[in-house]
Amino acid sequence: MASINQIQDQIIEEFGVFDRWMEKYEYIIDLAKKMPLIDEQYKHDRYLVPGCQSRVWLHAELAGDKVSLTADSDAIITKGIIALLIRVLSDQPVEQISQADLYFIDAIGLKEHLSPTRSNGLVNMVAKIKSTADTLKRHH
Repeated sequence: MASINQIQDQIIEEFGVFDRWMEKYEYIIDLAKKMPLIDEQYKHDRYLVPGCQSRVWLHAELAGDKVSLTADSDAIITKGIIALLIRVLSDQPVEQISQADLYFIDAIGLKEHLSPTRSNGLVNMVAKIKSTADTLKRHH
């Protein structure tokens, strides 16, 4: 199993092949389309990530000492962004998720190419994943 940083490095490398942001957006949309669907039972308000312009549902469960994440969004770019976050953080140990430095976001230029509302949404998605991991750790 690759570590959080190894996965981030892979993502940075993948985005490095694109010269233009339009190509990066297309890649993000492609990731959204390939993302496994979240179970319909989790597409309810209690799974919504607060502070996102579009609706983002996030479900996390503990499998041993690792957190398994699934998500969905009604906006394709947002769904692609959450797909990247899940790729980096899902199936990782709880402690590593809550302490992760997600440097890939700045390294691929994601934050600077998002609208302020999407950028805030990204910050909120990261915060929700980390707080959910912490909650799972406390309850097990």
